[in-house]
Amino acid sequence: MRIMSPADTATKPPPAAERVYHHVKQAVLGRRYEGGTLLSEGELADAVGVSRTPVREALLRLEAEGLLKLYPKKGALVLPVSSQEIADVVETRLLVEQHAVAKVVPAGGRLLARLEELLEEQRMHAAAGDLAAFAAADRCFHAEIVRAAGNAILAQLYDQLRDRQLRMGVATMHAEPDRIAKNITEHTEILQALRAGDAAFASGLVQRHISWVNNLARGEVR
Repeated sequence: MRIMSPADTATKPPPAAERVYHHVKQAVLGRRYEGGTLLSEGELADAVGVSRTPVREALLRLEAEGLLKLYPKKGALVLPVSSQEIADVVETRLLVEQHAVAKVVPAGGRLLARLEELLEEQRMHAAAGDLAAFAAADRCFHAEIVRAAGNAILAQLYDQLRDRQLRMGVATMHAEPDRIAKNITEHTEILQALRAGDAAFASGLVQRHISWVNNLARGEVR
């Protein structure tokens, strides 16, 4: 019997259900599958090149994460981003991020360098018109500040919002394209406040920066 080498293990493809899960999740977060889209098991199986059994397993997992709603014998409905969901996420973000940004002052050189790096990534993705990548870098900018605050429980709570933030970020930038440049400007201001060691000013900037999403949700985003 042949013994598998480390190289064999490294090149082994992920399980079928995992491939379907990532295919659908990335399509939902990137809005290739818009809210209200009904996905069929057969079409997904054909798209990924698997049987229907791993498709069902992946869809059940995505339903548990709140991205889909399964309807027996019909398929899976991609759940739209609701105004209430956005309001709940914004409220949670304000509680966590205003606390975190004040706590990291005075900010260390490593954090400041990482935030500058993420700002540059955002500029690059904005220039390329890649909203999904921009939203990911945007989210990482905020997550770095939360992690730097040193509260592991808060950091874990914040990470649980990751997928919702990414999806909302893409949705809101589609609704208001000018927001991309504004996000970069406001992130730059937050970084400058951290460099200056002004905790109160940085907290105020974060409050303004996050709250606009809620204002937009009341009108253009549903």
